[in-house]
Amino acid sequence: MRIGIRIPPCAPLSELAGFVREVERAGFDQAWFPDSQLLWRDVFATAAAAALATSRITLGTAVTNVVTRHPSVVAGAARTVAEIAPGRFVLGVGVGNSSVVPAGLAPATRAGLRSGVDVIRRLLSGVEGGPGIGMLRDPLPVPVHLAASGPRNLRLAGEIADGAILLSGVADEPLAAALAEVTAGAAGRASVPVTVSAFCRVTGSVARDARELKPVCLSIAANGGASFLAAAGVDVRVPPALPQVRPDLLHAESWPDAVRACEPFVDDDAAEAFARRFCLFGTAEEIATRLDGLRRRGVSAVLLQHVGSYDLPRRLVADFATRVLPLLGRRRAQC
Repeated sequence: MRIGIRIPPCAPLSELAGFVREVERAGFDQAWFPDSQLLWRDVFATAAAAALATSRITLGTAVTNVVTRHPSVVAGAARTVAEIAPGRFVLGVGVGNSSVVPAGLAPATRAGLRSGVDVIRRLLSGVEGGPGIGMLRDPLPVPVHLAASGPRNLRLAGEIADGAILLSGVADEPLAAALAEVTAGAAGRASVPVTVSAFCRVTGSVARDARELKPVCLSIAANGGASFLAAAGVDVRVPPALPQVRPDLLHAESWPDAVRACEPFVDDDAAEAFARRFCLFGTAEEIATRLDGLRRRGVSAVLLQHVGSYDLPRRLVADFATRVLPLLGRRRAQC
């Protein structure tokens, strides 16, 4: 199972490229960059700079979209990065929440996502992309992974993509349900590689550090996930109007302020339950054991996240590299 980390393009390109080089040297397999044009630097420019600074690590978008970027534009950008990093670039595509909403647009529909991915894959393979869209000059195939959380898009990922990126965390029941949907969508195809995204913190006190997840809990609950969380023992009180946090709860410019704003609606017990069930919060040994469980269930890769949007995940990289990766290496050697 491959270990990747989410790196928001929140710093100058030279600093970002240097950090990805450090991540590669620390032993990580993948570096994933989110795409939100009003929050960070351009995702494809970031991936290109990282490609030039590294030689082994796989680079990916987690994720770009087909709303603010036309599918032909996505294909052209992906082909360019793949040329810089042969065999090391993965194109992650999703509905585009954090890109489209700040721009006053609507996330992609399932039909729009299907159509957009089809155009991208056709262009990258050297065939006509669709009505009015010619063939991409010098095509270069690139793996296209689809990010999904709901059942219909999970099935779509299994049906049309080269891989699925699951956004529902590592809780056993939701993970099993998500894997089943991807498998159902892939009926008649070879198995589809699955990457599981999860917030991670190496800590000896989950109860203390889980507080930082309160904005995540409230955001999920406010976007239709309250009953889903409640079924897992995470009780969140959704207010009539969400706290005014710039630009939104999941991408707050001040995370401590966002945590404080969510205190009336997400208590400490709920945050701890969320951290223990859906996230990789715990000691190095606990996290390594949880990752072993994911590997046994057929998960191909994990995408580790810290809660910040405007700082690089230096602490997570250091803690995971020095405390968790050695445990995983020893366990693999014993298999």
